[in-house]
Amino acid sequence: MDPPRAPYRAQARAELPTPFATFTLSVYTDDDDKEHLAITLGDVAERREPAPLLRIHSECLTGDALFSLRCDCGFQLEHALQRIAVEGRGALLYLRQEGRGIGLANKIRAYALQDQGHDTVEANVRLGFPADARNYDIALAILADLGMARVRLMTNNPRKIKALNDAGIEVVERVPIECGRNPHNESYLTTKAGRLGHLMRTPESG
Repeated sequence: MDPPRAPYRAQARAELPTPFATFTLSVYTDDDDKEHLAITLGDVAERREPAPLLRIHSECLTGDALFSLRCDCGFQLEHALQRIAVEGRGALLYLRQEGRGIGLANKIRAYALQDQGHDTVEANVRLGFPADARNYDIALAILADLGMARVRLMTNNPRKIKALNDAGIEVVERVPIECGRNPHNESYLTTKAGRLGHLMRTPESG
């Protein structure tokens, strides 16, 4: 089945040199005027084996830019770009969905609740939000514009797999992306596995 028809087109595109590779950076604007990024390397639309790597990464200012150890986001971002660079083909979609979709201020409020002993799910719920408020409509639109119909998805989140499969994008392989575990995020990662269903090993499982 073909991916959904893209309602969006890239608004701007340029090269992005990084320590790992020189990627192509494309900017997409959604209906709420939020700007999202596609960071690509090689011909991601070409139908050949292996299918290109794909990471759908939600914005995390504290982890991605400020080196926070409270989550694994920054570690995952760097690992994904490195892995795509090694393979020479793939895409990372950087979605503006801070705090699993609740925004930066509310994420910091949730952090304050976590400092009081609530886990990441309880904190969101106490603020009046679902445990995960993200949706992947813009990701599907970007993938359609990029022509990516078969992917190897770097994720621990089964919701992302389901969103792609439901839209007709074939996830031929789930590539685990587990990195950055440390004493500051141990409880957070355990909660993601136990309460959000993320496919992650626990320290006890090795």
